[in-house]
Amino acid sequence: MRSILLAGGLGLLGTLIGTRFAIRVLVKNGYGQFIRDDGPTAHHTKRGTPTMGGIVIIGSVIFAYALSHLITWSPPTASGILVLYLVTGLGLVGFADDWIKISKARSLGLSSRAKLAGQALVAISFAILSFQFPDDQGITPASNAISFLRDISWLQLPIWAAVIWIVLVIASWSNAANLTDGLDGLATGAATMVFAAYALVNIWQNNQSCATLSTSGPQCYWVRDPRDLALVSLALAGACFGFLWWNASPAKIFMGDTGSLAIGGGLAALSVFTRTELLMLIVAGLFLIITLSVVLQVGYFKATKGKRLFKMAPLQHHFELLGWAEITIVIRFWIICGLCVALGLGIFYAEWTVGLP
Repeated sequence: MRSILLAGGLGLLGTLIGTRFAIRVLVKNGYGQFIRDDGPTAHHTKRGTPTMGGIVIIGSVIFAYALSHLITWSPPTASGILVLYLVTGLGLVGFADDWIKISKARSLGLSSRAKLAGQALVAISFAILSFQFPDDQGITPASNAISFLRDISWLQLPIWAAVIWIVLVIASWSNAANLTDGLDGLATGAATMVFAAYALVNIWQNNQSCATLSTSGPQCYWVRDPRDLALVSLALAGACFGFLWWNASPAKIFMGDTGSLAIGGGLAALSVFTRTELLMLIVAGLFLIITLSVVLQVGYFKATKGKRLFKMAPLQHHFELLGWAEITIVIRFWIICGLCVALGLGIFYAEWTVGLP
């Protein structure tokens, strides 16, 4: 438990201190955000705000993970390292996208094909590696079953199909986080809550692990390295929370695609490794709602040949055009996120208490 709390504290300090330094460097070099002309007009005042702040989030998480293991003299695990691999890999894809925007002085970065190829390369390699590294009980970081609160026995997949499923999970959450990032502090605050929730999930799974034969019961969890996953989860939560100090309205820095894709990777990896892929749809419900607003907008636009369901998608921009203040939208969306997190945790705990098969 000490190392878990230490990782959260180090992640928090890393972004609190590191982001201030990053702002100075980015401003000095003129690495500012370019705003889309077709976005809300209120966003034009944000032009030139430093971006690529996700670098600090990623660096702080890696720093917190490594130093907490070093201080407590505990070895890292395959699960923890793989989560960091996905977070960093997708963050690098986002960094390439952000860098092109800045260097080319435009609001569009990587082409959709190049961005998709980069995400696919990282996701496929992660999925394949997730079925390696069995522990003493033969458990690998990922399983070949689709999961809700644990693996669903009648949804076992062949390995090739399980790899495709994990890639789809990664693509979904990385893009969901990317769509949620659009207002000052919105994605950062929501991610903090979700990662903190998964720290609790992992701590509970560690305490009720089937690997601990002396205390395990019929509702124990077959999860590899739940304690280390809790450490990574709280490091991510702490890093996002610290970054929020600088990212809250009015933002002094944006995370950019570097941060949003990395956060999405963290959500996906934790859902897969904790065997709670479908539960993440509830815990991270805000991300899902915002993504669905884009899907509905596109579908309605095509079906009606030009009509719009919302004034603008993603959903947060719809409320902006209705005249809501940005800070009002962010706080109310945070409330929705908090309710989703509470509901997801309640379902997770209720399943264990009731003892459903």
